[in-house]
Amino acid sequence: EPSPQNFTTKTKMSHKPPPKWLPLESNPSVLNDFSYALGLSTAYAWSDIFGFDDELLAMVPPNCRAVVLLFPITDKSERFQKEEREDIENGKRANEVSSNVYYMKQTVGNACGTIGVFHAIMNNREDVLTDQNEEDEEENKNYFRRFFEKTKDMTPDERAKFVETDTDLESYHATAVNAGDTEVPSLDAKIDLHFIALVERDGRLYELDGRKQSAIDHGEIERGDLLKQSVERVIKGFMERADGSIHFGACALAENSELF
Repeated sequence: EPSPQNFTTKTKMSHKPPPKWLPLESNPSVLNDFSYALGLSTAYAWSDIFGFDDELLAMVPPNCRAVVLLFPITDKSERFQKEEREDIENGKRANEVSSNVYYMKQTVGNACGTIGVFHAIMNNREDVLTDQNEEDEEENKNYFRRFFEKTKDMTPDERAKFVETDTDLESYHATAVNAGDTEVPSLDAKIDLHFIALVERDGRLYELDGRKQSAIDHGEIERGDLLKQSVERVIKGFMERADGSIHFGACALAENSELF
């Protein structure tokens, strides 16, 4: 995964580079263990998306609340990202983002899988977290709830800084990395893959990528149409910019099919 870009801060108090973690695997079992440990309700689960045509999308369990996409970084995708940012900055592309969208930037190297999971959960926190009493003491709340409470009033950059210093989250991430099926790469390995999340918030489809300046609005969608519209409006574009690479992976956060 390329180093997160454009994260210069005004203070520059410290010249210490942000930490670098080992990459998370695009694997529902890994994402589920990680998410359940942090407070995802077992009524929901991450499931594989085996392909992007209608027949394969129909295999995804119902009530899809988020999609995380792992895609290859290419010259074409980097060029598109730069052009998109410029178009938003100069007003060529409208990008109105609801204040209810939870967005955080990414400064920790290789943390994009964790950031993708957090974007998915934080933007569905009203529905997908374990039930808890509002009166519960802070230390008894699940991690996702505690994280939201601590960071809800922060800017996206401040949330990124919070993740840099959160040793609990780093520990959860490391446990998830070691639970994967593939060989864990070295910290110095060049990773040309990146995770993003796609969510519905206030009736609109948003792309959440910690390398960008903000959430990206992809227009109005009907409730329940997140999966299909994510493919049509966003994922197909990433595939066109992949220069023939087949290194894609996608998981859906949806109802837990084992409970059916």
